[in-house]
Amino acid sequence: MPLAAQEKGTGPKEQSIASQRKLRKLERREAREKRKKERAERKAVKAYHKRLQTKTVRKRMKNSKKRATMNNENKREFFLKRWFKKKKKV
Repeated sequence: MPLAAQEKGTGPKEQSIASQRKLRKLERREAREKRKKERAERKAVKAYHKRLQTKTVRKRMKNSKKRATMNNENKREFFLKRWFKKKKKV
């Protein structure tokens, strides 16, 4: 005759594999939606900031962004620009 203490489990109940899979799928979907919303929000903020700038400022921003990426990737300037750049007086 089993005792009551042996029948009653005190730990967490085990979930079936299917229910665990369903839970993980739901969590992944929620995380994906959250990332999508955050990305859209960042994009909207960036577009708003860009829209506030004048045309000349937007061009300058584009050029400075290009130069920054080139510097970060350790790439040289275009060869014609290097050849025909004004020389510094020593």
